[in-house]
Amino acid sequence: MSTPVGFRWFRHAGGVNPHLPPEVSGRYLSFSEREDIAIWHSQQVSAREIARRLGRDPSTISRELRRNASTRTYRLDYKASIAQWHAERRARRPKVAKMVGNDRLRQYVQDRLSGVVHTVDGVVVGPAGPQWKGRNKPHRGDRRWVQAWSPEQIANRLKVEFADDVSMQISHEAIYQALYVEGRGALKRELVTCLRTGRALRVPRARNRQKAWGHVTSEVLISERPAEAEDRAVPGHWEGDLIIGLQRSAIGTLVDRTTRFTMLVHLPREVGYGLIPRTKNGPALAGYGAVTMKNALASTMTGLPEQLRRSLTWDRGKELSQHVQFKIETDPGVLR
Repeated sequence: MSTPVGFRWFRHAGGVNPHLPPEVSGRYLSFSEREDIAIWHSQQVSAREIARRLGRDPSTISRELRRNASTRTYRLDYKASIAQWHAERRARRPKVAKMVGNDRLRQYVQDRLSGVVHTVDGVVVGPAGPQWKGRNKPHRGDRRWVQAWSPEQIANRLKVEFADDVSMQISHEAIYQALYVEGRGALKRELVTCLRTGRALRVPRARNRQKAWGHVTSEVLISERPAEAEDRAVPGHWEGDLIIGLQRSAIGTLVDRTTRFTMLVHLPREVGYGLIPRTKNGPALAGYGAVTMKNALASTMTGLPEQLRRSLTWDRGKELSQHVQFKIETDPGVLR
């Protein structure tokens, strides 16, 4: 199977693989614990002693030995592999999604996700919204109507309006799964454009916790800039920026805070630009990658006297993520 086909299938499933088995939480016995139980049980160790060694309740061990033992022999024989198979078989839940079997709940959630507003006569009013093409979030001007509710708001509102009707209550995670997970799609996939993010794929929580500016450390924050740079009294404190033009052309600018003297940094394209197909996380051939930018700034600033190379203030762009090596080569501190 080719990579584009696999990515297309992954995107069609909403970025969630519905066939991956869920991780066993600490609430349930794991396969390694069942192996220990099988060994100790064969050594005539009591269920209470096994529970003490595993840190489990004695009733959990006695229930495990009774329910998941092999039934194909004359005497109940406990084996870890057979016990694991029994546990996985019982854990299967071929349940129908709640909104699949409840048309009223599905319509309630769907109307509020799409921001549908009705007149007194029941006529839907408001713009139709953009047509979803299965790609990622649309442009800001093409977002769905601002009256759309989030899954959290819908779940909390259901508890208020239908406090006594459990069949009309659902969690926000169930709404997300109905949108993203294939096979539980009680809702239209096009409604992902009504979410706050508008993403066609779910983003793992670990990715959300990643630092977007991991290359910016506390030593290079703009608050650490010298006071003389704030006063603009001493030349040699520079501010830099990157300008990107048509066809991915770029040029760097350096402006002295005191004299307003400006230098332009030439950023030529690397060898192979336009010839080598663009690849994700591949080499930056457009001329403003981290290494290219560092070399271009270093060659520009090393021609200045040492008194005019006091500090450089840059924004948090990735093009200057090599600021540590740049400081070693040119000596001015880079602040962001």
